[in-house]
Parts: sequence; structure tokens; C-alpha cells
Amino acid sequence: MNSDPTTATNVRQAVPFFMVRDIQVSIGFYIDGIGFKMTNSWVDKGRLRWCWLQLDGASVMLQEYVTQERHISPPEKSSEGVSIYFICEDALIIYETVRSHGLPVSEPFVGNNMWVVGLKDPDGYNLFFESATDVPEETRYSHWKK
Repeated sequence: MNSDPTTATNVRQAVPFFMVRDIQVSIGFYIDGIGFKMTNSWVDKGRLRWCWLQLDGASVMLQEYVTQERHISPPEKSSEGVSIYFICEDALIIYETVRSHGLPVSEPFVGNNMWVVGLKDPDGYNLFFESATDVPEETRYSHWKK
């Protein structure tokens, strides 16, 4: 084992793992709504229970709560306080894609020199897609696009 952190890269990626109430609803949101692709999955007794979704260089994992076999019930507000930020080349492309699929999405605005596109997944997790910009702070997309 190499203990010198300057000579090797060990950690390469952090992947959010979301417990969801209905995995079919969630994969519809992520795949059909945003454009993620399923790259790995676990099917148990003919039912999808877990999956790894990929969108370019970003990933999320989803797993459905199992209520009968394992007596796991979802907490009342499992998503409270959870926000995931995806750094993009162009977050406005995500905005247009999500809107074209009819998902509710907030109007993009510029914050901290980044376009910020925000939406909630079916379980209430906050998702933000951001990309660097030189547009002035607090500019709203509708004003900039004119």
C-alpha cells in the first residue's frame, strides 16, 4: 500500500445513492426526463430493485425500499436537506431537455458565476445542474435569452 497521497490517485468518484419509494417512477424521471442511461441493475424476483444511472461523467444509484420481505419502510422525509450538484459544460441544455419532457424545473439563474438549473426528483431530492458563465450575477434566463 502506498501511503504517500501525492504519488497515486485513489478516490475517483462520489456517487449519490438515493433510496426511493417507487423505482419505476424514479427511473422514468431520470431516464426519460433528464436523459440518464441505466448502466447496471439488480433485479430480484423479477423486479428491479437497484440501478446505476449515468449521464456523461455523472452517476446516481437508486434503490427501492423493500417493505414486505425486509420490513424496511421509507422515512417520512428521507430527502430533506439533500441536494446534489452536477457540474456541466452547459446546464442550459439540461434545462431545455427537462422542459421538453414536461418536468417541473425552476427558471435558470446565475449564482456564483454559474448558471443554476434546479428541480426535484419524485422523492423530493434537490438536483442542481450548473455551468460556468460570465453572465452577470442574479440574471434570470428569461431576461438573458431576449
